[in-house]
Amino acid sequence: MRARVPAVVVAVLLLLAGCTPGGAPDDGRITLRFQSLAWQEESVRVTEELVAEWNAARPGVRVEYVQGSWDSVHDQLLTAFEGGEAPDVIHDASDDLADFAYGGHLADLTGLLPARLKSAIPERSWRTTTFGDGIYGVPFLQEPRVLVADATRLREAGVRIPTPERPWSWAEFRQVTKDLSGNGRYGIAWPLKDPVSATLNLSLSAGGRLFHRGPDGKVTVRFEAADQVVPRTLHDQVNTDRSASPSTLGSGGSDTLPGFFGGRYAMVPLGFSYRQQIVQQAPEGFDWQVLPAPAGAGGLTQGVSPQTLSIAEDCPHKEEAAAFLDFLLQPRNMVRLALGDWMLPTGTEALRDPALRTAEHGWATGTALAAHLRPAPAQTVRGYPEWKDKVATPALQEYYSGAIGLAGLRERLEEDGNLVLARYQR
Repeated sequence: MRARVPAVVVAVLLLLAGCTPGGAPDDGRITLRFQSLAWQEESVRVTEELVAEWNAARPGVRVEYVQGSWDSVHDQLLTAFEGGEAPDVIHDASDDLADFAYGGHLADLTGLLPARLKSAIPERSWRTTTFGDGIYGVPFLQEPRVLVADATRLREAGVRIPTPERPWSWAEFRQVTKDLSGNGRYGIAWPLKDPVSATLNLSLSAGGRLFHRGPDGKVTVRFEAADQVVPRTLHDQVNTDRSASPSTLGSGGSDTLPGFFGGRYAMVPLGFSYRQQIVQQAPEGFDWQVLPAPAGAGGLTQGVSPQTLSIAEDCPHKEEAAAFLDFLLQPRNMVRLALGDWMLPTGTEALRDPALRTAEHGWATGTALAAHLRPAPAQTVRGYPEWKDKVATPALQEYYSGAIGLAGLRERLEEDGNLVLARYQR
């Protein structure tokens, strides 16, 4: 989900967001600039409240809140790093950190983080921000992909309702979408404006890996049988079964909601946080429910790229910045941030909070999936942003639309993709 802050405005904010010269203003206080990517009204409010609470309790270390934007954060940070004007504390996503970490722009947090924070978050989450021997971000919010379903349509069709304990297989899921289709209505709408992360992350459930790291540390792309289960299912739903709408393939998740509410689609695969929009926008009386994504040879496993908090390498007050991270991510505060963003916290204690385990709005389904979330396949792959934009996105878009076949997709991902990745691994 992305904020719509004009790029020019954000660029100016980021250029103003560097460490204060000398590390402190004239009154002797240390000032840390915190660039937040919170954008929904509730999440912005919670984040600003936490910053205010820190400032009230610790007058010697003041944190300034700076608003960033998901839309262009990678390019904006790259410009800020190269210009020596990066914010001290950086909110981002784990799949955006590799190049910044290897490029020396982010501080290694290994010796900075308190033991409490290290032990609060599972090792599988820390792997999303570990590059080489260092840790370059704290993973704090995550969201599984789920199926948001029209409960009335499912009841009328008499299909089996999946649960985390007994999910649909990918084959059963395909059959269900056929059963829910007909008379101008579709069983599912895939919003695949960004097809890469959805495909790769869900493919872990079928045992897919795609990226393979050799003994020399170099990564190659191999599009093997397990990697093909999910894309083949999507392709066949659109092009063979006619159970998935072809018109939504270039859409974002929000774009599918009017058709979902209007009965055109019985289900939409979305990130867990989209529930907030559904609560706000659904017509009165619309009955919807959250279902787990299908499972395969890998069970309910799916890839995730958590939201992260990092410290800039150029920040002169790294210990104070780490203390701020520790405060921001206390279990009770992590719960507040998760509720504000309608996501799941990574912290084990925070995940046990009763507010995140209610049946209302599918919270319990989401928390049941948390243990199955693993680092997204591309987390540590250098050159992934270029591979994604120049190779994988156009190739998958053509495959899902029926313009190329599975063999053509494999050739593009492997041959063209490995040429791109090789440039980053010399």
